[in-house]
Amino acid sequence: MPKSSNQKLKIPYLIKILREKTDEEHGLKADELIRELERYDISAERKSIYDDIALLSDRFGMAIEHDKSLGYRLVEQEFDLTELKLLVDAVQSSRFISADNSNELIRKLKGLTSEHKGKELQRQVTVKHRIKSDNKTTLYSIDTVHTAILNNRKISFQYWSWTPSKEQKARHGGKKYVVSPWMLLWDDEYYYLIAYDGEREEIRHYRVDRMRSVTVTEEKREGREAYEAIDVTKYSSGVFGMFNGNKTHVSFRCANRLAEVVLDRFGRDVIMVPEQDGTFRFHADIDVSPQFFGWVASFGKELAIERPQEVREQYVTHLKEALELYEE
Repeated sequence: MPKSSNQKLKIPYLIKILREKTDEEHGLKADELIRELERYDISAERKSIYDDIALLSDRFGMAIEHDKSLGYRLVEQEFDLTELKLLVDAVQSSRFISADNSNELIRKLKGLTSEHKGKELQRQVTVKHRIKSDNKTTLYSIDTVHTAILNNRKISFQYWSWTPSKEQKARHGGKKYVVSPWMLLWDDEYYYLIAYDGEREEIRHYRVDRMRSVTVTEEKREGREAYEAIDVTKYSSGVFGMFNGNKTHVSFRCANRLAEVVLDRFGRDVIMVPEQDGTFRFHADIDVSPQFFGWVASFGKELAIERPQEVREQYVTHLKEALELYEE
């Protein structure tokens, strides 16, 4: 029988079959491997299968084991099932990844294990009131930003937001933003671009899923000194809801019960001074904004702003203005 043009691809297809059809609990005997190869128009004999398996095991280090009842099994792949489940859960629950992008990524992740284990990756991660982004280009925008950072170039993009009529509209009349990207930050289930705005001469951040038509320019980046001057960890912990405000050193008094809340928010380096009345004091650099005041208000009497007086007064004004909406 004349050999087909696919015969030279015998080894790659044998690897493909072992990866897709076998694992620790599922194997294929030599005759079954021969039949699987025939599906790709490749002929093989039992002896050649033995030789090929030995080559893949001895020369290429593939973890192929033989079992009398199961046959040949690929017992170790690049990712184990637990790792793939974790990745699938992360993709499925991420708000910034669109539903279509999520399905495509999960399909590709399933290809990293056998078809038997792949069935276990069709998981439905339930996140209450989860809203997925409708921007299918977010993943490509992230890649473009990384490319610009790698090549020390600025980027340009349009920045979109929603209107009360549920329509998306470009800010600044569609005018393109041109900034120097320095890093991507994951915060509150979204990706944010940390960049230097040359016109304003300051570090600013932008939600990546709201960015459209992201392109790399020929201009070199600016603002290295401004970027290196910020502590990224403290920057993200002090900005609430990623809304900018006036950076201020704020002192707090807090109930002991909220110690874990404070550590989760500001990190293990925050200095907490215990008091005798079941409270402790701490301080942090905060971007003072309405979102920050909302965070403080969520803890009622258990968290108080002590200093500076100016921020205390701003907080009181914020509360009074909110109460006016409910007064007759």
